[in-house]
Amino acid sequence: MNERFFLYDDTESTRTRFVSFVGENQRFDLAIVQTSRHYGKHLVLDMQGNRFAIIGHDDLEEEGYLEFAFQLNEEDAAELRSFLSEIV
Repeated sequence: MNERFFLYDDTESTRTRFVSFVGENQRFDLAIVQTSRHYGKHLVLDMQGNRFAIIGHDDLEEEGYLEFAFQLNEEDAAELRSFLSEIV
């Protein structure tokens, strides 16, 4: 049997916040994971849409990033961006 070659295999304590809120057009059910692994960015998981993204301040300012990552229209992405800008 061949040995498995790991690029990394780390265990880290994280802080996870589960939040659900209703926007104008849809409900957001998110898990927001804080870790030191991703250069201070947050791992944001959309539990309804089965999507995730690593998000920092710079990503929130990048045009079209949330729309692409979470497959949202501009209006829904703006609501999510508004919420995330308060915590990221």
